[in-house]
Amino acid sequence: MAHTLVIVESPTKARTIRGFLPKDFKVEASMGHVRDLPNNASEIPAAHKGEKWANLGVNTTNDFEPLYVVPKDKKKVVKELKDALKGADQLLLATDEDREGESISWHLLQLLNPKVPVKRMVFHEITKEAIGRALDQTRELDMELVHAQETRRILDRLVGYTLSPLLWKKVAWGLSAGRVQSVAVRLLVQRERARRAFKSGSYWDLKAELAKGSSSFDAKLTHLKGERIAGGSDFDENTGGLKAGSKVRLLSEADARSLREAVLAAPWRVSSVEEKPTTRKPVAPFTTSTLQQEANRKLRLSARETMRTAQGLYERGFITYMRTDSVHLSDQAINAARNCVADKYGKDYLSGSPRQFSTKARNAQEAHEAIRPAGESFRDPSATGLDGRDLALYELIWKRTVASQMAEARLTMLSVELEVDGGNLGPANFRANGKRIDFPGFFRAYVEGSDDPDAALEGQEVLLPSLKTGDSPSCKAVEALGHQTQPPARYSEAALVKMLEKEGIGRPSTYASIIGTIVDRGYATLQNNSLTPSFTAFAVTALLEEHFPDLVDTSFTARMEGTLDDISTGKVQWLPYLESFYKGDQGLETQVQQREGDIDPTASRTIALEGLPCVVRIGRFGAYLETKRVTDDGSEELLKATLPNEITPADLDSEKAELILKQKADGPESLGEDPETGDLVYLLFGQYGPYVQRGQVSDENPKPKRASLPKGTKPEDLTLEDALGLLRLPRHLGEHPDGGKVEAGLGRFGPYVVHHKGKGEKDYRSLKAEDDVLMVGLSRALELLAMPKRGRGGRTALKDIGTPEGADEAIQLFDGPYGLYVKQGKVNASLPEGTTADTITLEQAVELLAAKAAAGKGKGRKTAAKSTTAKKPAAKKPAAKKAPATTKTGRLRASAVRIVKAADS
Repeated sequence: MAHTLVIVESPTKARTIRGFLPKDFKVEASMGHVRDLPNNASEIPAAHKGEKWANLGVNTTNDFEPLYVVPKDKKKVVKELKDALKGADQLLLATDEDREGESISWHLLQLLNPKVPVKRMVFHEITKEAIGRALDQTRELDMELVHAQETRRILDRLVGYTLSPLLWKKVAWGLSAGRVQSVAVRLLVQRERARRAFKSGSYWDLKAELAKGSSSFDAKLTHLKGERIAGGSDFDENTGGLKAGSKVRLLSEADARSLREAVLAAPWRVSSVEEKPTTRKPVAPFTTSTLQQEANRKLRLSARETMRTAQGLYERGFITYMRTDSVHLSDQAINAARNCVADKYGKDYLSGSPRQFSTKARNAQEAHEAIRPAGESFRDPSATGLDGRDLALYELIWKRTVASQMAEARLTMLSVELEVDGGNLGPANFRANGKRIDFPGFFRAYVEGSDDPDAALEGQEVLLPSLKTGDSPSCKAVEALGHQTQPPARYSEAALVKMLEKEGIGRPSTYASIIGTIVDRGYATLQNNSLTPSFTAFAVTALLEEHFPDLVDTSFTARMEGTLDDISTGKVQWLPYLESFYKGDQGLETQVQQREGDIDPTASRTIALEGLPCVVRIGRFGAYLETKRVTDDGSEELLKATLPNEITPADLDSEKAELILKQKADGPESLGEDPETGDLVYLLFGQYGPYVQRGQVSDENPKPKRASLPKGTKPEDLTLEDALGLLRLPRHLGEHPDGGKVEAGLGRFGPYVVHHKGKGEKDYRSLKAEDDVLMVGLSRALELLAMPKRGRGGRTALKDIGTPEGADEAIQLFDGPYGLYVKQGKVNASLPEGTTADTITLEQAVELLAAKAAAGKGKGRKTAAKSTTAKKPAAKKPAAKKAPATTKTGRLRASAVRIVKAADS
């Protein structure tokens, strides 16, 4: 029976769209890209294995012709798609409407080679109406978009596979470089350098608590004897002193305390009162970038988590397409938003006329509309059936879209100037600032950066009592406050995304993968929502800045991005651009060949940090300190000491360095003796941070008992009693009411309590920040164990399916963005179609997890092999024999193909 075949990217999208298509339509998923440049030597076809360019995957000698291959894990998918095409009388390529989606459709067209009519079907939301329109408005494939994506892919491969091998030889094995990745890393490094160079300044000011009648308010010192009082912005970050030419008065602690006594006793007088009405307009609906920023600020989601969750919401028909630079709203969306406002908040809260926004982002492109709830009417968050992260993100999108059509907020800014006699220091001026919200407008639905609009309204409103010139409020209290200027804050994911977009670097749709790559490659760690660059990031950035400055220059990269956009519109030809970038005297290929011999590996692995009694170098196992010391016999020897991972480049000072080197040279310092064993207890610093150890390593005691310090514990504050407590973990707390013992312990993921249920079954809960693993009692442990167990990302398990015989951990059932799944330890497995929460059995769950684990092990063996190779660069690499290379660089490139993909997309 003839049918129309529709191909989309994912099974979830296929399931959703299937419900909106006629019965004679068959929907299949391509599972993303079906072919790509080769990722390793084994993927290179036999016909090309002898070619020098084959490892690169791009024939730079023949018009940069890409070598596309179908990966092993996609061959089955391609066969299934070919089988589905048999008997079809039409093919609709319904992949996403951006350049990536256009590229996937083109690759499908090339592979399937259909003999039936082919049309491109695009839509930015998956609703019945949108799919109906898309069926009526099919188009041809846009080859300019395809060329733009292909050029971007080739360009990323040229940069990644040309520079990465150089980094392996000159810095450390297994590193990667990328067209956008390396610029983003440099931004992190520049901020960390600024933090390191920062000199703190100190200043004092006064804060007074005043009252008129029963109302009290605060006022801050602004001027003394007509001179403005210095604040944090008046200090030079590089010197810690006041900026040159600053006409301000730096108040000393003595003057501040003296002034406090004087103004406490003196009468106060209001010298002026000002009320200034103002309005606030709602912000534009979400783009990819602003959604990532706000989800990071409000929901503490990483860029990756935001995009993964948004992808699931889009594919299930809840929101419009989530990769967009546009803030435009369709007439349908505006009407839906305005109906929501009228129904939920009343007509008084509607804007006077429909509000439309214009895109200001540099190089904005690729989408027709902002991210908004899907459909002609917006589903209220409470009526969606969503929960957890899905609900939180949908609600964020709903609120921001609805707020865009609400009335402006009307506020009155209040300012009161006060005078008081400062005694010997002269007259002092104070100011009290307030804010009155006369009409909340869109604030009722959405306040940027705040989770709770109602709470935000209260927090934003700072009311002052009714005051007029000449009034004399009473002084209830005055504080003399000392301040220290703070170094520039590290980038959060939101701040980095904002900076990349502002500079026009990369595409917003790639920011999640770029930040993920930076963390995965060890260039940065993400702690407390801050991205901290590693010492390796410092070394790589310094090398690229010195030898390839254009590739880490924000302006150069932004111009490159603009050129890629011009290729997508046909303004620039892709082939001449690639020729000029890669070939010729100034091309990347020539630059690398010319400069490779000039780069000293020892210098490249050395990081120049001022004020240290040693140097920092990058070794096979991370960063370490190195210095020369004089031995007892008068000779010099090199002293090397591993740097703990927790020490950041900005925080490494001479005191910390000397402590680490001293411990390495003199051996660990004992905290005291364990009275039970007679062994000495030591505080040590390892690669993964400080830890305590009972006894020394010896032939008789090759693995002495060790325990890491809990997060937040300062090594200098550790006592012998604390150390002994850590070494004696786990602690027995008592018996559980349901039977079995309860213990407190410290594991790789931090402190925990555990209930031993019997037959090997254990129930764990992590301790909260306020809990002390050495002090927590049975009642608190039972309270924690009674709380629902949460999975990754804070998801609550729907139910415990059971613990397989011989296993330590139970199998749990969760509802995720892509449907139901079972989880045991770190292994997840999706439930097959037709299986529900009520029908899944323990035996089925065990089979699903075993199959997933087996598939993971196959990948793991490859990963392990890569890891081993990375740690032992001198080892033989058999795959290199399959792809001969006549030069040293060529041999390294052959290895590059096996180890690393191009870093950016």
